[in-house]
Amino acid sequence: MAKFGVGGAHPGGIPLTKNILSGENITNKTQILDAGCGTGQTAAFLYQQYKAKVVGLEINPIMIKKAKKRFESLNLPIQLIQGSVENLPFPDNSFDYILSESVLAFVNKPIALREFFRVLKKGGRLIANEMTINTKLSPPEELEIMKFYALDSLLMEKDWKSLLGQTGFQDIVIKVENIATSQENNTTEFNFSKNFEPELFQILNEHGNMVLKYQGILSYRIITCSKV
Repeated sequence: MAKFGVGGAHPGGIPLTKNILSGENITNKTQILDAGCGTGQTAAFLYQQYKAKVVGLEINPIMIKKAKKRFESLNLPIQLIQGSVENLPFPDNSFDYILSESVLAFVNKPIALREFFRVLKKGGRLIANEMTINTKLSPPEELEIMKFYALDSLLMEKDWKSLLGQTGFQDIVIKVENIATSQENNTTEFNFSKNFEPELFQILNEHGNMVLKYQGILSYRIITCSKV
């Protein structure tokens, strides 16, 4: 994804992100952490739309480079930091919002959620768009998905809710949006790296096959919750 430079790699892309954020109380004083900001598409929108105080956190150096180029070309005062969601380089109670789009599924979830909870202010909100399975799979099926996407676990909706509750989050709302993971997102943005390996197209093709194979099972959820 870093080499492809996908602007909105999460399900639903930037249109879904905009729709979710429209229901939140975001102003020019709101402190927001875009955790796993990728190429910075959502972070840029947050500043352009709301003039919010946005910090983008990303671990991948290629993504960091592309996000920096985006912010500089648009003259956006967005702070960009290279780091991990499992060890956030911020003091306790720093943010009003944390946005996580297809990030938690790929890391140690309990550790990352504890870090999110720590750096959120009291009353702060977590908004996440994360991979979720609709039904329990057989061990070989789970292994196939986990191996391809480099996951340590696959969670159902009830698992996400339990994990969030154990972390201390309250007012947990988990929704299913009517956009299939296989639905083409015509607004997808690509920013290819110069040293792009053609064999990466094969990996993208395998991803498409995986989505089709597990259509109706491999899905995602929109999660909102608060630190009360």
